[in-house]
Parts: sequence; structure tokens; C-alpha cells
Amino acid sequence: MTALRPLILGGCALAWACLGGAEPRSIQSAVLRVEFDATLKSRVVALGGGKATVLGPYTASETLEGAGPDFPVSAQHLTRVDDVFGPGERLVLEGQAGSLAKTVTVTIYDAFPEAAVFDVAYVNKGAQGLRVTGWRNNAYVLDAEPGAWQPAFFSYQSGSSEKRRDWIRPLHKGNREDNYQGMNDSDYGGGTPVADVWGRHFGLAVGHLETGPRLVSLPVAMPDRTGATLGVRGGDARVLGPGQTLNTLRTFVTVHGGDCFQSLGLYQRMMARQGFHMAKSPESAFGPIWCAWGYGRSVVPSQVYGTLPMAKKMGFTWVTFDDGWQNNCGDWALDPKKFPGGDQDMKAIVDRIHKDGFLAQLWWCPLSAVASSKLLQDEPGLALLNEDGTRRKITWWDSFYLCPQLPRVKDYHAALVKKILVDWGFDGLKLDGQHMNAVPPCFNPEHHHARPEEAVEAVPDFFKAIFEAAKAAKPDALVEFCPCGTTFSFFTMPFYNMSVASDPSSSFQVRSKGKVLKALMGDGVAFFGDHVELTESHVDFASTIAVGGVAGTQFALPALVEKKGVFDLTPARERHFIKWLGIYRDKMLSKGTYLGGLYDIGFDLPEAHAVRKDGALYYGFFAKRWKGTVELRGLEDRDYHVRDYAEGRDLGTVHGPVATLKAAFRDHLLVEAKPF
Repeated sequence: MTALRPLILGGCALAWACLGGAEPRSIQSAVLRVEFDATLKSRVVALGGGKATVLGPYTASETLEGAGPDFPVSAQHLTRVDDVFGPGERLVLEGQAGSLAKTVTVTIYDAFPEAAVFDVAYVNKGAQGLRVTGWRNNAYVLDAEPGAWQPAFFSYQSGSSEKRRDWIRPLHKGNREDNYQGMNDSDYGGGTPVADVWGRHFGLAVGHLETGPRLVSLPVAMPDRTGATLGVRGGDARVLGPGQTLNTLRTFVTVHGGDCFQSLGLYQRMMARQGFHMAKSPESAFGPIWCAWGYGRSVVPSQVYGTLPMAKKMGFTWVTFDDGWQNNCGDWALDPKKFPGGDQDMKAIVDRIHKDGFLAQLWWCPLSAVASSKLLQDEPGLALLNEDGTRRKITWWDSFYLCPQLPRVKDYHAALVKKILVDWGFDGLKLDGQHMNAVPPCFNPEHHHARPEEAVEAVPDFFKAIFEAAKAAKPDALVEFCPCGTTFSFFTMPFYNMSVASDPSSSFQVRSKGKVLKALMGDGVAFFGDHVELTESHVDFASTIAVGGVAGTQFALPALVEKKGVFDLTPARERHFIKWLGIYRDKMLSKGTYLGGLYDIGFDLPEAHAVRKDGALYYGFFAKRWKGTVELRGLEDRDYHVRDYAEGRDLGTVHGPVATLKAAFRDHLLVEAKPF
């Protein structure tokens, strides 16, 4: 093998390898190198710290299913390019196996040296059709590090299903998830098209860079203890006719240290180059929220009125009227039993909330309609249909999908927004339901879709219509988006100004979802930690505060309910809530900068998070039990006064840039470090 000789061209280094003695077969930046062998198999090498680390073996990383894996290289060339991602270096490799030609184009951009972007095309140059079942890009093996801890890997997995699993979780031998970005259960699907697997020192992430939802999979597996696999798979079974070309989606691979905060932040920045910019939250979005959901769907106005004094005492600024105000999903008229006076009764509730010094938010479940709704009775053609002609069920709401691509559906929902915010006077919307994250392909012949997948791709524009209607009605309207446990679709993110932990099943989900959403949306969008009662202890405000989340609760007053429940506000809970709401208002870390790159949520023990605000750093450490040292990262080279700001304990003085503290705690330790 000819020794590698580096060639530096325009800031991106290319290595010369043995192919006819002098042709490039790898492309690199200061962060990573992608190497190809003589049959267009590839591997990824991490660069940094003065050494190169091969992350896995050569694999048939880009393949057409139905064709062989080997494409002997026949031509290659290097160009300097400048496109939507900025200037960069591009390596084009061509190969052919029988009648099938393959072109792999790999680009590393100056602004994104940690990523390699792939465009792959296949051309049938034969006289006969070739049956293929799909394609696969960036399919790699990530080797377990020698002497790796168990688990050897953690992962970010972006498939959504009714299991509502942790988005960040360890990998174990035998694990496999397809992470399909379409529907995985009746009303669960969608996600952010990135999969990430990392060990203690290096990680690989892959995904696609298309500007809308696509029905692809991002399979992640750990077949044995030696390594993990990941990749991007797409396409349907088809016959590639003579002379026809199959182009894959534009995909990427990135190398990183630490956890998925790095790769998701990179993805967000690359998508911003393509026009994806997040909305900035209004100032009001950072106020703590009390929600009436503690009273359930049977909630009546008197229960809301009766709870307002306690909510005021605790310092809440938002009051949310949750599910239960409507006659049905679809018509969204007021329940006549609760609101016999119609619109005037709802206006009276909002006026009372405002009079008592709160802002008012209304729960709403768009894109759904029950069969008995006047909407579907009068306009049955609005429904999204399965391939067999049946309506697609939304199981949770016992309703059906409306097709998001139809102008009539968008206009209908925009009119409802105006009614809620203008006619009734609410200040914000709580959009709720796992079905909002994605829809299945629509086969309704009345809709005249060019492709059934147009319905899938129309979901972001549907929510754009809602968001624009809200902003037109009230420029400072709060639009919260809660897709109930699903891994949020990135493509709808520009069209709301509050994300949420979205029905967390644990405190870890509050913290890990906060980390993911702050990587994808930034600190300018408020992250609501959801109702504290959804954590294991029902009182864990620390998890929300430590990641810079907005605090909230759904407590109910025992005097206003017939039966006791787990959400009842006992005297002890009242004291606890008053304490933590005071901490939240005092520190307001939800308006700080979340430093997600300082700690690895998988491998750093104890689990740690950090927020910078007003020159100070705030740390949250989490473990069931911990006795040992904790590390304060991200400090400057100066002295800091440190204290446990939750319990008011002085912890002494430390000196940056990295300091350690001896600590013993259960559940959490919250530390403030203020410079002298």
C-alpha cells in the first residue's frame, strides 16, 4: 500500500491513496476523515489530539438493496464548491458493477468540518430492468473501545411509538431499533431524522438533510459486544428501468466527542442554512404554569375559579384550561353543560383569569375530528384515508385524522385560532396530541394527491398556518407544542414558541428531553418541564430547573374534588411547591444559556447539567445516591463562591477552569458558582 500523503486544498485536507498510484480516495477536515477502499466501501476516522482513530471497519456504507456491495472504482475527481451550506471540498467517486453504475459525492464544508455530506446516485446502464427494494447510506460499524465500560454505548434514537421510550438510552447486546420516521403505531410516528451512537470518547451520528419529513429509517443495533451499527435506509421496492437513475436523499455522517448534544446542534445549524429558524419566545413564556388538568376532563369553571388564589399565592403567571371544555374533537364548540351561556361564559372565565393577574392558555387538539362531529358529517371528504379506503384512527382521542394538505383544513383551524385568541381572549394555545408529530400517507381520491406521501410532507405547513394565525391575532401569543412522548419532528419546530417535556414518564425524561430540545431549538425557545406530578416523586422541580426549564404543575385542591387523588395539594406539598417556585423565580435559569456540551449524559457520573446566567454557573447533579466528588466544568480561571442554592448551604470557594467538590446527596444537588 502506498503511504498516505496529505494534500491541503482550501482548508480541507485530502489524502492520496493507492488507485493507479495517484488518485484521491479519501476526504478529510481537521475533525474527521472518510476513507474509501477500491470497491467504494468506506470507514470513518476521527481526527484530533494529534492522532487518528479508526472508528470501525470498511463497510458497504452506501448500497442499493437488490444489487451487490462491490463497485470497483472507475473514476474520481475533486472540486471546490460553494452552495447553500457555504464553501467546501467535494470528492466524487464513480464505480460500476455489471450494468449498474454508482456515483458517491462527499462534501465537507468549511463551516461544518465535523460532518461529511453524501449524495449518492445509481444508474441502470443495462438493457434489462433491475428490481431493488430500497437504499442505504452511511451504514457504519462503531467499534467498542478496548476495555469499554458496560454499557459500551449510549444512543439517541429518534423513532416514535406508543411505548414512549427514552430518547437517550444505553445500548446492550441484542438491541435493535428501526427508528422509522413514518407511522409506527396508529397515531405515533415522525421524529428528527438523526441517529447517534457514542462511546466514552467518540460518537457517530447519521441522518438526512432534506427540508421536510421523509419516510426513512435510521436503524441502530448492537449485534454483539464488539460494536454497534447505525445508518439511514429509505426507498421503496421498484424496478429501475434501463437508463433510469435512482438518487438517494442527501445524508450525512458526523464525528463527535461527548453526547448527542453535539450532533443535534450541528444538525440544527446545517438546517438553519436551509431556512429553518426557530421562533423566539415572548417574555411571558418563561412564567410558571398552573394547569387545570389535575381536575381531569370533568373540570368545571368553579374549580378553576377556586384554585386561582392558591396559584396566585405560589407565584404562577399562567393558567391553562385543559381538555374538557369542548363538545367534541372536530367542532371545538363549547360544552353546553359547562358553558350554558356559550361564548359569553368562556369570555367570563378569561376575564376572571386576567383580573386575578394571570395570562390564560387553552388546550387544543388540532388535526383530529370524531365521526359524530358536524365537521365530518357535513364534510366527510376532509378525512385522511388509508390505502384500503378507511379513515385513519387516532386511538387516544377516539377520533380520525384530517388531511393536513387540504387548504380547507388549514383555513378551518386558522379560524378556530382567531376565535380562541380574539373572540374568547386567551393569550396562548397548548397544542396537544401525539398524532400532531406525523400523519400517514393519504389515499383519499378526493384530495387529488400527486403522491400519498404529500400528506406526510404537509404537516409542517399545517402548523405554520396555525402559528401564523396566532401571531396575527396576538403578536405575543404563546404557542406550546406537546406531541405526547414522541421524538419531536424537527420540521414543525419553527412554528411554535414553547417546547415541552411532553408527558414525561420519569425525571430522566424531563432532563434528557430538555437537553435534546435545547440542542435543536436553542435557548431562545422556552422549554416547559411539564407538570411536575409526572415525575416519579410527583415533586421533582429540580430536574426542570437544572436544565433551564419552565416550572409547572397540575395540582388540584382537595376541597374542590369529590375523591382524593395523587395530584391533590396537601399542606406538605403546598410548602414544597412554594419553596421550589420561589427558587425558580429567583434564579430564572429558563432564561439562561444551557451548556449542553460540558457533560455527557450517558458516561459522566453523576449525571450533570449546567446553565450560565448573569456571569454565574448553575450545576445540577443527579443520582439516586452519591458520595464522592463532583466536577464543576466551564469555569474561568478565577475564584468562585459556591453554594447549594436549593438548601441555602455554603460550599466554600473553588478556582476554575475546572474545580471539584466533595459531595454526598440523594436524588439531586444544585450548585451555584458565582465569581468573586
